[in-house]
Amino acid sequence: MRTVIVYESMYGNTREIAEAIAEGVHEADPGAAVDCLPVAEATAELTRSADLLVVGGPTHMHGMSSGISRRMAASAEARREGHEEAAREARETAEGEGLRTWFRHLPDTEPGTYAAAFDTRGAGAGSGAAAPGIAHRLEHHHYDVVAEPEGFVVEGIDGPLRTGELDRARAWGAGLV
Repeated sequence: MRTVIVYESMYGNTREIAEAIAEGVHEADPGAAVDCLPVAEATAELTRSADLLVVGGPTHMHGMSSGISRRMAASAEARREGHEEAAREARETAEGEGLRTWFRHLPDTEPGTYAAAFDTRGAGAGSGAAAPGIAHRLEHHHYDVVAEPEGFVVEGIDGPLRTGELDRARAWGAGLV
């Protein structure tokens, strides 16, 4: 089985969740080939090779990020002292192609190609969720979404992840297999 995990991450939280999902897939199927990569590196050729495509991103303004929301997040992070690494990741993400644009170039697939969607989001009930929009776009490209869209909680605006979320992501990844 080949699993491709594609993520967009501004502050590193979504990347950490994606990596934990990859660990869970490996735990459930040690022989599985797993690629875990940022959206900027997720080529059409690579996604076509997947038996399972897992896509995730941060929740911005109650849904999937946009070019404007990524630039706003990068600008805010650049003003914070002592967060140079996070500011670099946020800037690189803001300058690159986000999930919305990436989905425009995602080729349709044949029935029987599986997918799942996840996001990172704030703890508040009104923070919204990006995962349902991601799942909808996967279905639009004819992927069979095999799990309900999943959200992983970030404390504050830029993290850290809530205690236990990495373990939950590993278990969710294992359950996808």
